[in-house]
Amino acid sequence: MINSQVVLEPSTQDSVTFEKPSVEDGKAMWELVNNSSLDQNSAYKYIMMCEYFADTCVVAKENGKLVGFVTAFIPPEKKDVVFVWQIGVDSSQRGKGIASKLLNALVERQACKDVNYLEATVTPSNKASQSLFKRLARDHQTDCKISECFTEDLFPSDDHEEELSFLIGPFERS
Repeated sequence: MINSQVVLEPSTQDSVTFEKPSVEDGKAMWELVNNSSLDQNSAYKYIMMCEYFADTCVVAKENGKLVGFVTAFIPPEKKDVVFVWQIGVDSSQRGKGIASKLLNALVERQACKDVNYLEATVTPSNKASQSLFKRLARDHQTDCKISECFTEDLFPSDDHEEELSFLIGPFERS
């Protein structure tokens, strides 16, 4: 069983820990996003997620340095769903399964004990995220339902693709 304090041993002697974020982690989350191709949000968003949604967010740290995160929340009208807003992994950690481990740490959180489904939206061109969520469903031996969510015309500019909904679950609880 994975929990928020699992320590994983990467190929080096360093370790990656998975834990609840603090507001001080918000800045590092924002910097990780700014140095990547992820959708940029304000620094305030990351600080706010760490303050008000810490129980449903996870940070990955290597030697105390933030190398990955997932921001998520449980929608008030869907108490059995945890919605993943964003996942970020530093380029130095790619290929080590950090994103999968972040998601598993999230669904095993005490705050998610009544959660049966994980939901996220993904653009059609984001094959890496699509694979990540399909793998999560396979790993948990559950379904991954993909449906239309937000069409392109809802976005204020022409440079945003539609967003597809990925609904993974139900999760088996022991």
